[in-house]
Formats: sequence, C-alpha cells, structure tokens
Amino acid sequence: MREKTIKKLIRLVEESDIDQLEVTSWGRTVRITRRMSSRNGHSEQPATIQAVASPAPKPQPIEPVIPAVDSTPPAAEKKYIEIKSPMVGTFYSAPAPDAPSYVALNQKISVGQVVCIVEAMKLMNEIESEVAGRIAKILVENAQPVEFGQALFLIDPES
Repeated sequence: MREKTIKKLIRLVEESDIDQLEVTSWGRTVRITRRMSSRNGHSEQPATIQAVASPAPKPQPIEPVIPAVDSTPPAAEKKYIEIKSPMVGTFYSAPAPDAPSYVALNQKISVGQVVCIVEAMKLMNEIESEVAGRIAKILVENAQPVEFGQALFLIDPES
C-alpha cells in the first residue's frame, strides 16, 4: 500500500469517531488504531499503524506448463529486447482459462499486438508489444504474480 494512501487512512481515523480501521489490499493488511486519552475523549497521540500478515491465498490448480527449451547460447541473449510488466499484478497468457495463449514460443509478433494480460486490482490490462520480432523466450508462467518492470518476454527483433 502506498504511503500516500496510508496517510489518508490515518487522517480518516484521526478526524472521525472510529477507534480502529483495518484495510486489506494486494494480500497485505494494515490496521490503524487510535489511542484514546481520558481527558476529553480525543486522541492526544497520533494513530498507530500495525501491519498484519494476511493468510496465504489458497493454492489454485495450475495448468501444466511445458518448459520452453532455449537452444541459444547465453551470449546471444544480449540482442533480445525485453517486454516488461508496466505494473504489479498477475500474469495471464490468455484472455480466458480455456482460450489459447496470445503468443507462443518462436511466434512472430508485430508492434501493438497483445502478448498477455496483467491483472491489477481486478482490472485486466492487455499488454501490447512495442517491438516486432519473434518470441525468443517466455519468462513468466501463467497465473504467476509479476512486479513492476519485470521482464515477461524476450523478443528477437531480427527475426
């Protein structure tokens, strides 16, 4: 959760009659508690923040993934261009669980072609390629969490 959001929540607790606020977002829980003074019933100390560990999500069945065999030597990877995740979220290789993947290994792609979806806050964000070429490597498995700036694909622009 961002610092700006946490500060707004603290202000909300301080300016209202509530004694405690608990918010869960992205699998993280933040609890803000007001310490009460006996003088006038108002808080003399700022609200405290306590991070609470959320229970781990239930494991979901994952489609079997056939690992891609990369026959290129490591030195050749320097010519590849990365398609990176523009946000934190969950990577999906297809628009639906029973639908075919947007792209496959060694498939040629063009600029603007949708290559995957990153789900963030229940919104499905289509990720488009900014380069034309061939999918040289798929770096993320379906339904796996991804970070901002994490490489999702390696593209061979010369193909």
